[in-house]
Amino acid sequence: MAISKVNRRIRIRKGIRRKISGTSLAPRLSVYRSNRAIYGQLINDEKGETLVAASSKEVGGSNVTVIISKEVGLKLAEKAKSNGIEMIVFDRGGYPFHGQVKAMADGAREGGLKF
Repeated sequence: MAISKVNRRIRIRKGIRRKISGTSLAPRLSVYRSNRAIYGQLINDEKGETLVAASSKEVGGSNVTVIISKEVGLKLAEKAKSNGIEMIVFDRGGYPFHGQVKAMADGAREGGLKF
């Protein structure tokens, strides 16, 4: 039986999470994408807490585009800088590093975060 698209993404996500983990010095930038929004949060996996979060709902716009995704990355980087975070570990959440996910990563890099 064929694996569904969602189950395939979950398998990929679990493989990624086995390899990377966020710390207080370099938190994990976790990306979640739905049909109408994109979310990013910086997570300290040692304590299990979210340090900074941003979404396309904060930036505006009813549907997500590559431009809005980049703005979310910039907003997240701005919030992270104000909290003293400069280094991060990127977690693409099982999504291909393409389109909206790549735009969000590029926005975070432009905002001054180092991967």
